[in-house]
Amino acid sequence: MAFTLDPELAAVLQALAEQGNPAPPPERDDWRTLRARGVASMRWMASLLPVYPSGYPLVKASSHKVRSGGGAEILVRWYERADSAPGSAVVYAHGGGMVAGSVDLYDAVVAGYVQATGVPFLSVDYRLAPDAATGTGPVEDVFAALCWLGGQAAALKVDPRRIAVMGDSAGGGLAAGVAILARDRGVPLAHQALLYPMLDDRNLTPDPRLTPYVAWTWDDNWTGWHALLGTAFGTDDVPEVAAPARVATVEGLAPAYVEVGELDIFRAEAVGYAQRLADADIPAELHVHSGAIHEYDRLAPASRLGRRAMEDRKRVISSL
Repeated sequence: MAFTLDPELAAVLQALAEQGNPAPPPERDDWRTLRARGVASMRWMASLLPVYPSGYPLVKASSHKVRSGGGAEILVRWYERADSAPGSAVVYAHGGGMVAGSVDLYDAVVAGYVQATGVPFLSVDYRLAPDAATGTGPVEDVFAALCWLGGQAAALKVDPRRIAVMGDSAGGGLAAGVAILARDRGVPLAHQALLYPMLDDRNLTPDPRLTPYVAWTWDDNWTGWHALLGTAFGTDDVPEVAAPARVATVEGLAPAYVEVGELDIFRAEAVGYAQRLADADIPAELHVHSGAIHEYDRLAPASRLGRRAMEDRKRVISSL
């Protein structure tokens, strides 16, 4: 059975194609070009949202520094609505294939969640591979942000038992890794929300049925994982918190919301991870969106798929 791209997404991709000749894809292991393309893409997708901060009149933000593993200092940004009630909060990890992205590029994304739900978010500027951090460095950064928020809970009017971790793409993988660290280190975590998460460094073999549709390719995946894992890449020495699909047991992990597109190379690993959670009797809500490619919601936020996904996410965030 052939796949079919959602017509609203197809229209967006057609319009982009008509704007000019696309740049050739980066060569495998060229993380610098992959980063540059990722940053350009994130800037364009941010332009589809209201401008931050003027487009989010209820949301205010403040930046802080957090000490992570090995003494590294990272930026975190706290977003809250002026009328936010004390209670829950979300720690957010941006996407970017482990090599790209920043808190600044996700300003409008995170502010949008806060404005829509009233739940405050802490966005994490984790160190990027391979020049700033490798291995468990990025996941330790996001975990350090979770611990910082727990330590600041009283001042920020947050219930430490109602903190969730959330992320998209690479950030979704980091969120899953943080959930493992939280379980293993005895840190409370209410929920994990994994949006088309990058979970498995072994996902490197192209599927010819998906190839015509993929936005994040298997060569991109190779580059991102190799940048993160270095000499451990392709061996049994990969830390399970860096590639959560490798975790030995999911017992005791936080409940999860998992979302992925049908035409995303991360589909199988996302579905498999949700299935493992369900098999361990961990509440796991899974959505596989037909006709959707990677980052479908950001490519076409006003589309039927984008609006439906946002409603599901708002429901989960608001229920924390």
